[in-house]
Amino acid sequence: MKLYDGQAPNPWRVRVFLAEKGVTVPMETMQVLDGSTRTEAFRKINSLGELPVLELDDGRILTESVAICRYLESEFPEPALMGRDAFEKAHIEMWSRRMELQLVTALANVGLHTIPFFDGKIEQMPDYADSQRRAAVKRWTWFDQEMSDGRAFVTGDQFTLADVTGMMAVKITDIVEEPMPANLKHAKAWEQRVRSRDSWSA
Repeated sequence: MKLYDGQAPNPWRVRVFLAEKGVTVPMETMQVLDGSTRTEAFRKINSLGELPVLELDDGRILTESVAICRYLESEFPEPALMGRDAFEKAHIEMWSRRMELQLVTALANVGLHTIPFFDGKIEQMPDYADSQRRAAVKRWTWFDQEMSDGRAFVTGDQFTLADVTGMMAVKITDIVEEPMPANLKHAKAWEQRVRSRDSWSA
């Protein structure tokens, strides 16, 4: 198999997932900023012109980072990052979606509406970016309250895909220079735990 990779949050999610698995796959790094993913040749691989893409040995293609992670979980089941029994699987998926919808989306919208690269690709609205900054603070506050029960990771004592998704939010805070509020001690403790993992530098 081969992973089409690049410097963007969703490809990074797959790299973190692979690093947590201790698995190495061949990668082709695409230069997102120079338009390499928007060429006619790449659109034959993924018509949306987006990363990541996992190409299997038989030529079949998977896109979307969570779908790729699900495939990798099946192929490399240890350590289990997406749950073992029915409840664990659903609980991890629930929290992964929460982290994405509540945190990643708000912070990504700040980037989409402020970073010059996206000017012309979308209609940038600075006022909307400001609203998403405020939303992110509220959502980090919500997450801090959720983590106040003392659990180490998003779904409990074990690191899972939900933490990987949360790490995307943290990574985006660095990109858009909107750090998690320093007074949120439970969320900040979680942030320090995930930043200290070897997979952070994937």
